[in-house]
Amino acid sequence: MRAGRRCFVRLALTLTLAGGGTGVAAVENDRGTAAPRSLAHLSGDSRLGDLLNHPAFAGFAALLLPWDGRAYDGNMALRKLADLLPYHSEVRTDDMLEALNHMIDTISTGATVFHDFYTEAQKREQPARRFAGLFHFRGKPGAPFAVITPGGGFSYVGSVHEGFPYALEISKHGYNAFVLKYRAGLGGEVATEDLAQALSWIFHNAISLGVDTRAYSLWGSSAGARMAAGIGSHGVVRLGVSALPRPATVVMAYTGHSDYGRSEPPTFAVVGDRDAIASPASMARRMDALRRAGVPVEFHVFRGVGHGFGLGTGTSAEGWVVDAVRFWRDKIGRQ
Repeated sequence: MRAGRRCFVRLALTLTLAGGGTGVAAVENDRGTAAPRSLAHLSGDSRLGDLLNHPAFAGFAALLLPWDGRAYDGNMALRKLADLLPYHSEVRTDDMLEALNHMIDTISTGATVFHDFYTEAQKREQPARRFAGLFHFRGKPGAPFAVITPGGGFSYVGSVHEGFPYALEISKHGYNAFVLKYRAGLGGEVATEDLAQALSWIFHNAISLGVDTRAYSLWGSSAGARMAAGIGSHGVVRLGVSALPRPATVVMAYTGHSDYGRSEPPTFAVVGDRDAIASPASMARRMDALRRAGVPVEFHVFRGVGHGFGLGTGTSAEGWVVDAVRFWRDKIGRQ
């Protein structure tokens, strides 16, 4: 029985991403929307199969998880999700479940959570674009928005750990937050292209999304921070998108990114003192360079934590997202 269930989950994943069966094609005109009704929450004892086949996530469930095109073991308990995130630490099941269940509750009201920003024609042109999309966590109607780009070494996208939990926290403060699922395994330029396209899509759909495009922020962790900082430094035109305003704030978590431009947005940055991937010293050098250029900067090095700590729950980093929201709010007030 278990073996049969595992096989079914793998087949369901393939169909979802290929647009067959009951996957993308069947729901592409209304992805992320369900009729108002009560939908079951997930728990740590729930299985990957429960998530992948959950009615709230029909058509995009596989994009919640880190790896593109992977055949997941449907019997894996959700409390073991950390096993799918090799570059991350301090992965807390409760943080992930709170964000996932928040999405389930939102979808239960009939609201849309998942958005395609590539057209069907664009996906036919480059099939890997079917692995991209945006998850919307609502704040107050008409409030500014943040776009969050999780990390994963451009090999996978760690949304469950440092995407959805960030977005939930930001939305609790009244701001709109979008988590970007970008194409993994194709390098940083392709991933950043997805970020540029997603930003353009949000600007063009701001009224229907209920967001204010003034004073938006870009948030990124590790590889995702390189993407956010790159657009903060150099804009989106180089990525094939019409010119957009620069972000009011860039929030960078644990990245070795050192490049910067002639005009940088205010920058909030965090790293752990035990990070063996993103050197605190290299981050400090970039922050010092921005300060010398007159850019408002806030930089924190947290004791006792390594790379990929996400919210940092239960560590010295806990609460940093709230501090970053405060930093961004101050910049909103000055625009």
